[in-house]
Amino acid sequence: MYYSEIAGVGSYVPEKMVSNVDLEAFIDTTDQWITTRTGIAQRRISTGEKASQMAVKAAVKAIKHAAIPIEDIDLVILATITPDFFTPSTASLVQAELKLKNITSFDISAGCTGFIYGIQIADQFIKSGKSNCALVIGAEILSKVVNWQDRNTCVLFGDGAGAVILKRSNREGILYTYTGSSGDLEGLLTLPAIPLKNPFYIDNPISDQPSYIYMNGKEIFKFATNIMLQSIERVLKETKLTIADIDFIIPHQANFRIIDYVAKKIKAKTGQFYKNLDRFGNTSAASIPLALDEMVAKGMLQKGNRVIMVGFGGGLTWGSILFNWVR
Repeated sequence: MYYSEIAGVGSYVPEKMVSNVDLEAFIDTTDQWITTRTGIAQRRISTGEKASQMAVKAAVKAIKHAAIPIEDIDLVILATITPDFFTPSTASLVQAELKLKNITSFDISAGCTGFIYGIQIADQFIKSGKSNCALVIGAEILSKVVNWQDRNTCVLFGDGAGAVILKRSNREGILYTYTGSSGDLEGLLTLPAIPLKNPFYIDNPISDQPSYIYMNGKEIFKFATNIMLQSIERVLKETKLTIADIDFIIPHQANFRIIDYVAKKIKAKTGQFYKNLDRFGNTSAASIPLALDEMVAKGMLQKGNRVIMVGFGGGLTWGSILFNWVR
């Protein structure tokens, strides 16, 4: 039987740092208002870089960290809700930039859970024998899809990218993966696409409504706290482990209050949940790999550590992954 392991990690964020105080200049908000409600103090914002460009920079770092020949990569999966184009896929643009030939590459859209979905898919490709070495990326330019006049949403998001190399191994790296979804019929978290506009749709009042993120914060908070708790408990139940057996939990970085609520409910140890939301905001599909790379850079992960990654997002989607850090 084949296993897969995380062999390398990398991340990238734009140089432009935007603080809460910076936002006060053009939005009816304050640093205190944002910090007390979200835990966010600053975020990184693109001043021209595209999702594919950030993804390439994160990927190059992951490849270097894995110390593998770039031609070993035979699969590229990129999670994003802010692609450069509808087609070609952002994954294909990354593939081309990395000069990878004749391999499978595609984007997935699962909101902020996208990276979790991507790891699950790549893990199955490897375990089935269809792939030997996968590049999985989460990359977002959320600054292009937020309404910068809406203080309830624009203060939340940032831009960034994170990547991992997942390769075939005789060691049990990825121990368990779980994902789920439930159609968001109420439109609690949405990002509209291009509206239908053609000369044959005569009943359509031509609309130039921009594609901005909309979120019902109160309902998403309730959904997030419940589903993150359930996703962690699912991992523990299926692997017959307890929270005490887990060294770290890397949650989707959406809101400190969500993370702290779940940590308290699950009776986590101090520092067991890793948080960097204060410096990067919510980077959607990039948030978990960005946090993972930061932990590795700090030397926090030791060989044999058990780690849970857990996320939720638009869709509505959710998921969790348990892995051994084998490096």
